[in-house]
Amino acid sequence: MINENEILETMEMFSNQHLDIRTITMGISLMDCAASSVEESCNKIYDKICRYAGRLVEVGDEISRKYNIPIIHKRISVTPVSIVAAACGATDYTPFAKALDKAAVDCGVNFIGGFSALVHKGYTNSDKNLIESIPEALASTEFVCSSVNLASSRTGINMDAVRDMGRIIKATADRTADTGALGCAKLVVFANAPEDNPFMAGAFLGPGEPECVINVGISGPGVVKHALEKVRGEDLGVVAETIKKAAFKITRVGELVANEASDRLGVPFGIIDLSLAPTPAVGDSVARLLEEFGLEECGTWGTTAALAMLNDAVKKGGIMASSSVGGLSGAFIPVSEDEGMIAAAMSGGLKLEKLEAMTCVCSVGLDMIAVPGDTTAETISGIIADEMALGTFNNKTTAVRIIPVPGKGVGETVEFGGLLGTAPIMEVNKKSCADFINRGGRIPAPIHSFKN
Repeated sequence: MINENEILETMEMFSNQHLDIRTITMGISLMDCAASSVEESCNKIYDKICRYAGRLVEVGDEISRKYNIPIIHKRISVTPVSIVAAACGATDYTPFAKALDKAAVDCGVNFIGGFSALVHKGYTNSDKNLIESIPEALASTEFVCSSVNLASSRTGINMDAVRDMGRIIKATADRTADTGALGCAKLVVFANAPEDNPFMAGAFLGPGEPECVINVGISGPGVVKHALEKVRGEDLGVVAETIKKAAFKITRVGELVANEASDRLGVPFGIIDLSLAPTPAVGDSVARLLEEFGLEECGTWGTTAALAMLNDAVKKGGIMASSSVGGLSGAFIPVSEDEGMIAAAMSGGLKLEKLEAMTCVCSVGLDMIAVPGDTTAETISGIIADEMALGTFNNKTTAVRIIPVPGKGVGETVEFGGLLGTAPIMEVNKKSCADFINRGGRIPAPIHSFKN
């Protein structure tokens, strides 16, 4: 039974500790929207999305009012467009992105993800078409997000795709230079991308998912930090138990919202993604949470160990609270979206190399990293390759969302606003890796991939 103290404690989480439901994401299969012409396929896509998601925002707002729970975003994820568009014979897939964008506008959602391709073992012709269309697609739409899976622990790393994505990221930055390379903030590359992730920019509905599904992403670094403030001076065993208990409570709130949304929309409930996703608001920072462990500043020695422990305890607590934990689940470390990360990067205490080390134990990877606009495509590909190696060889999801900001250099900042925040331009090692990247081919899967 839930007692009065637990109810009051949960209310305190929402009112003073920045607990929120970060997103209700409706996944919609577009498998039956393939057609021989672009126009027919785009019309089918638009009609189907609006048919399923037309009430998503309304229902999210109703639940928010009923329980007095902040629900920050309502989003849609769809089947990777490279799969759906393969039948149309076109080479420019920008019209598909515009159809997604129109549906997002008419449904009133914040983002729509799935302008995506899965190329971890190789390209189809359709995959190539989609990837080449990304710069124009993201420049000519407002709400569309794009992702490309370049690697997996079972197949290795597609280095041809790694090379190409460095070039595509640079082209996207140039094409959206007037908005501080905002297009790159809506573009992410993955190793081991999950098929049920509700968070942008990487959300898509995988081929193994249902016709339509509700996935919920929750957050709460402020809640966990508040809990740790009560056990200052205690040993790390107590810290771990405290995090687990806080994560349990957060997850139960997410499951309540997910089940309610599922019932109201008549759509199956998929997963709860228990991710400590920060915002630029003071009090909602993963970096400040890590500093509560006893670190003077996020990025100092001990940060990776603290993050590993945090991630593990969050997952243990969440799994105890729900049998449907999925997606990414753990802790995110996006620089521009985290007040504490921004401060640490601007002070020089948090560098790109330390962030890379931290990605070995966090939920995703190098996220919302702004770099000088003159960073070469090959260097960006080298950063991606390193992160893909961490994912494939550690059998975990890793990702890169990097933003080479045209005209900006180290020490400057770029402002995106909202949840995307402010990104300090971080220094990048300028020694060339071009000869390595231009070899292409495939880095074979690690030995532990052979499990059959």
